[in-house]
Amino acid sequence: MKKIILFTLLITLSVLSAAGQTAQKWHFTTGGRIYSSPLIAGDLILFGSGDSCFYALHKTDGKEIWRFKSGGAVNCDAAICESAVLFASADGYLYSLDVNTGRLNWKAATGKEKMLDLWDYYLSSPVVSGGLVFRGSSDSCLYALEAGTGNLKWKFRAGGMIHATPVIEKNAVMFGDFAGNFYALNAADGSLLWQFKTVGDLYFPNGEVQKGGTVGGETVYFGSRDFNVYALNTKTGRGKWNMKERGSWVVATPVIYGEHIYFGTSDTHSFYCLRKSDGEVIWKIRLPMRVYGSAIVCNDVVYFGCFDGKLRGVDPLTGAPVTEFLTQGCKDNYQKVFNDDGSFRSNFELYGRDYVESERIIHTLGAILSTPVADAGVLYFGSSDGNLYAVEVR
Repeated sequence: MKKIILFTLLITLSVLSAAGQTAQKWHFTTGGRIYSSPLIAGDLILFGSGDSCFYALHKTDGKEIWRFKSGGAVNCDAAICESAVLFASADGYLYSLDVNTGRLNWKAATGKEKMLDLWDYYLSSPVVSGGLVFRGSSDSCLYALEAGTGNLKWKFRAGGMIHATPVIEKNAVMFGDFAGNFYALNAADGSLLWQFKTVGDLYFPNGEVQKGGTVGGETVYFGSRDFNVYALNTKTGRGKWNMKERGSWVVATPVIYGEHIYFGTSDTHSFYCLRKSDGEVIWKIRLPMRVYGSAIVCNDVVYFGCFDGKLRGVDPLTGAPVTEFLTQGCKDNYQKVFNDDGSFRSNFELYGRDYVESERIIHTLGAILSTPVADAGVLYFGSSDGNLYAVEVR
C-alpha cells in the first residue's frame, strides 16, 4: 500500500472562526454526557445518555415522549427494526423496546462491558440486517441475535475487545477489534470470510480499531490508533491504500461524499478530505481539539463536531468555513481552556500529570463526540454537556 500526497490545503483557525452562526431550535437536557448519535424514527428522535437512560423526544419541539432506564451508560447508537428500537448499555445487555411506548420487548446478555482506557468512549452499536441484529462486545465476541426475540443465532470470537460498530455489505458483516484486526464474516452463520491486520506503530503496536468502517462500492474505509486510515477491498480484505497521519489516532469513521472521504483526527487536531480512490490529500483543516464523531453532509455542507464544543460546517471542495454552532458548555467555559487564537491557555495541559482532570475539563466545553443526523434542515446531535441539540441549518 502506498500513500500519495500531491498537495495540502491548510485553513487556519482564525479563518474558521470567521464563520457565521447557526440557529438553535431547541435543546433537551439529560443527566449525563451524550456520546451516542441520535436516530430519527417518524416524529421521534431517539438516543441514549451517560445517565443510563434511553430517550424518545418529539423532534419538532424536543418534548419528552418516554424514557427507559437501563443498568449502565448508553454510549452507542440505536437501530430500528420494524416497531422496535434496539440499543446496548454498559450493563452488558442489548435492549429491544417498543418505539412508540418505550415498553421492553426483550433484553439479551452480550458480555460484560469495560473501557480500554480514558479515551475509549463508545460501545459497539447494534446493526440490523436480514432479521438479525449484530453488535460487538468487550468480551471480544461479535454477536448475531434474532431481532424479534433476542435469541442467539451465532457468535464469533475475535482477537480483542470489540467496540467498533459493524458494517453490513451484502452477505458480509465487517468490523474491527482492539487487537488491530479487521474482519469480514458471513452474516448468515458467522464463518470467517477474511481477516486483515493493521500495520501497528511503535507506540501503538496493536493498531486498535476503535470505531466502525464505512463502505463505498467495493471498498471499506476505517481508521486506527496506529495513525492510519485504511481502504480495503470488501471481497478479499486486501489493502488498496493507507494514509499515515503521523502522531495521531484516527478514531472517527470516515464519511463518503462523491469522490472523497472526510474524517477528523485525534492528537493532530485536524479534519481531512481525501480522494477515496487512492487516499490523496485534497485539503485539511487545523482545529483546536480532537474529532471522534463522524461527519455528515447536508445541503452540500460537511458538518462535524469537535471536542472544543463547536459544530462546524465546511465547504466539501475546499474546506472553507460555512457556519458553526457553539454548545452551551462551549459558551460558558471556552475561555477557561483556550486563548482567543485557539491555543491552550498557559495553565492548561492536555496530557500532563493529571490528564484525567484535563479530560474532565475538556468535557465542560460541551465536547461533541456524537455524529449529527439531519432531517428537514435540522441537525440533531448530543454533547458532553448533557444536552441533545436541534440546530437549524437551512
